[in-house]
Amino acid sequence: MRKLAAQHGVELAALTGTGVGGRVRKQDVLEAAESAKAAAAALAAASLVPAATAASAAAAPAAAPAAAKAPAGVDQSGKRGTTVKMTRLRKVIAHRMVESLQVSAQLTTVVEVDLTKVARLRTRSKAAFQAREGTSLSYLPFLALAAVEGLKVHPMVNASIDGDEVIYHGQEHLSIAVDTERGLIVPVVKNAGDLNIAGLARAIADVAERTRTNKITPDDLAGGTFTITNTGSRGALFDTPIINQPQVAILGTGGLVRRPVVVDDGDGGETIAIRSMMYLALSYDHRIVDGADAARFLATMKARLEEGNFEADLGL
Repeated sequence: MRKLAAQHGVELAALTGTGVGGRVRKQDVLEAAESAKAAAAALAAASLVPAATAASAAAAPAAAPAAAKAPAGVDQSGKRGTTVKMTRLRKVIAHRMVESLQVSAQLTTVVEVDLTKVARLRTRSKAAFQAREGTSLSYLPFLALAAVEGLKVHPMVNASIDGDEVIYHGQEHLSIAVDTERGLIVPVVKNAGDLNIAGLARAIADVAERTRTNKITPDDLAGGTFTITNTGSRGALFDTPIINQPQVAILGTGGLVRRPVVVDDGDGGETIAIRSMMYLALSYDHRIVDGADAARFLATMKARLEEGNFEADLGL
């Protein structure tokens, strides 16, 4: 079975076996290989769309640009009132999401984090960071660093299930959900636990750009041990993300919102201050991860982020 998996570039540890006792069968390996090929083919096919669009635009009348901008509240995708076949990539995504809900017991724990110190540090250092590293400094690298540090302390969250065995991974391979016109694609930042904020920022920007420009490879989409999905980038406060199998947990990062919060005034009392707040939602597989485990992992992340001590990681 290992030889067959190697021939098709499939990781046995990443498969959910359908045989007796959860054993991985030949068919499981072949189906995983076929799914990877389907995803790669869908990405390759999607790369033809910009060229076709450009050709259509070039053939449009000169007066077209003036009418190109649709009024607010009008569907600009051209999908309203139409019926189309599901793309191959959407079929793969659909299969994986339904499979995830069928094979694991999923629930979500949410905590609220005060990111005021991180926000101030980012504002103070983002210009110098951009000039030095050649990439912008978003909040995601801070969240990713806190996550991988938390995974090292709580290895039950950085795990996967193989039949009746639990694999506690020795490295943190961070899957990053990337929103594209074709659908949600999840490339992997390998060995994220070895990177600082600058390294994470560059690696995340790299896989996101290659995903959106159809240059991502099947190898870039395999081997993740934990996933982050940044739904807050579109303004959502939080959601309940579906686990990326065969991982046992996925972190959803909500939108950053400035609002009044009760805080300690430093003299044993309390006061109301405007703070930058974010919800972190961890969906986890209750077959392996208990609610207390999830809460401890989130508490570790919360403490690290609220401490805000990232100057050394930024070279300050």
